[in-house]
Amino acid sequence: MTTLKQRVRAGERLHGGLLRLPSENLLEMAAVAGLDYAVIDCEHGPADLLSLQQHLQIADAHGLPVLVRVGEKEPALVLRVLDLGAQGVIVPHVDTPEQAREVVAAAHYPPLGERGFATYSRAGRFGTNSIAEHLAQAERTTMVVPMLETPQACDNASEILAVEGVDTVLVGPADLSVAMGRSGPSDPEVAARLAQVVEAAGGAPLMTIVGSTEQGAQAPPGMVLHNLTHILMQLLRSLKS
Repeated sequence: MTTLKQRVRAGERLHGGLLRLPSENLLEMAAVAGLDYAVIDCEHGPADLLSLQQHLQIADAHGLPVLVRVGEKEPALVLRVLDLGAQGVIVPHVDTPEQAREVVAAAHYPPLGERGFATYSRAGRFGTNSIAEHLAQAERTTMVVPMLETPQACDNASEILAVEGVDTVLVGPADLSVAMGRSGPSDPEVAARLAQVVEAAGGAPLMTIVGSTEQGAQAPPGMVLHNLTHILMQLLRSLKS
């Protein structure tokens, strides 16, 4: 089976949904609707690992790959969410290539990284996979997506993308606009920074978060991440108009 990581590397345009715990029904609806992946937010949402495991079980039943957004500098959480069966992590506030290498080290097994090894986790099929099988599966599936949320991070985008083990990057437009002292993601100076990252990628796939289908159509090549909460709120507000 082709993994999400392989599809990204092949340059496919993929559509995913961002949601927070608990969102079992919304996650299942995303799968039934045919989205290519989901992102569960454990940075701004509750990082409840038992609830996360249940969400991953639902996603697996539908063949829906899941990435998890962890908090800043949380290698222990990176280990746990990957052991639970997430296919990768999104890590906020990565400003430098050195920080990107730290994220890769937390997410990957040696020799590329320093992730603690166990096959009795859910990701290792509770010990039924051999060491070789588990290592090979992790190499095929594990994605690392640093978030660029400051002008410094945007300036370092090409170097961060060049770090071995980094699959793509996600610009956090809200954090970036606050860091720049601007009014929001639509501010021209923020938009210019986003364009800077697209140029630095040189055609490599990026992950782009969007809040509408119109924004999704204009997103650069790569992984389009639809903010399902934002889109749902827009829909609910429209019912009153």
